[in-house]
Amino acid sequence: MKREWLKSFIVGLLAGGLLLGLAACSEQKTTKTETQQAPKKVIEWKLAQTWGTGFPIFGDAVEKAAAMVNEMSNGEMVIRIDTANKHKSPFGILDMVKEGQYEMGHSASYYWKGKDISTMPFTTMPFGMIAPEQYAWFYYGGGMELMKKVYEPHGVYAFPGGNTSNQMGGWFRKEIKTLKDLEGLKMRIPGFAGEVLSKLGVVVTNIAPGELYTALDRGTIDALEWVGPSLDLNMGFQKIAPYYYTGWHEPATELQFMVNKAKFDSLPPHLQKILTVAMEFAAYDMYARSYHESAVGLASIDKEFPEVKIRTFSAPIIKAMKKANDELIAEYSAKDPQFKAIMESQEAYMKMSRRWTEISDYAYLKDNLEK
Repeated sequence: MKREWLKSFIVGLLAGGLLLGLAACSEQKTTKTETQQAPKKVIEWKLAQTWGTGFPIFGDAVEKAAAMVNEMSNGEMVIRIDTANKHKSPFGILDMVKEGQYEMGHSASYYWKGKDISTMPFTTMPFGMIAPEQYAWFYYGGGMELMKKVYEPHGVYAFPGGNTSNQMGGWFRKEIKTLKDLEGLKMRIPGFAGEVLSKLGVVVTNIAPGELYTALDRGTIDALEWVGPSLDLNMGFQKIAPYYYTGWHEPATELQFMVNKAKFDSLPPHLQKILTVAMEFAAYDMYARSYHESAVGLASIDKEFPEVKIRTFSAPIIKAMKKANDELIAEYSAKDPQFKAIMESQEAYMKMSRRWTEISDYAYLKDNLEK
């Protein structure tokens, strides 16, 4: 009888242990499944850009940055892009980011010169640094710190957003031989260059990218400056204005990513880093692609567009441009200490770095081109 009771007790104990074990495994499995299926918190941002839908190179840089953020964050952060076709305010990017309507924007700093003249040098300046010099100034010569200081009152962080390298001087319906040819000329040209040409008698206007061809075609303007062969040929300007001039005004045009300061500061540190790295990569990738596409585009001009006549502004015109540029810099520097500080920083860095540019790239190219 004792044996039967003991046997029953052991069997019951084993059975109970097995059931408890199965229950524990089942609970662990359920917990694991529930954890796997728990919805992941996704941070969704909106970005407004100056460029229209499908705009190459500029818009591609934005898409690349957004895709990298999504991939590197494993879907934790998603950036939705609104083009100018949707938000209808290509030159309103700074205000929209500042006010929090969009967390991010992509545009060019010199579009805000009417709001804050000190933003302008972060895109480019006439007769200023070329792209390698400017990138070195941004990251190692104090440029990023100055840009942060300028944008801070606007509640915005600004980051380099892609460089076009040296831009062409523009498309003209007629050949520009003397300073007199500039008087009364209606031209689309933004930034400080527009101020310079205004002093030489040019009637300057700024027109959104999507309206440039129509304005030139209808005679609203006589000339325009856009970028270079990388983008100009696709716009069709060569069909209307056959004189294509080399550059002087935008030797290193850097676009900007703008980020609402409060929104950026609220991100977890790892997402701040991911976003920063994505913007840096997209910016430099745009520089490389712009250079490539301009080289390809220029090579195609002789074959596909023999009517295009590439010209360089005469020495007297360049001299007058430089004089007007120097006068304007002195004028704005006297009125705005912050603008003065930025210009002094750029000029000092250019003076220091230009010697290396001259004995490295310039000497190499000069020697080889002459041979």
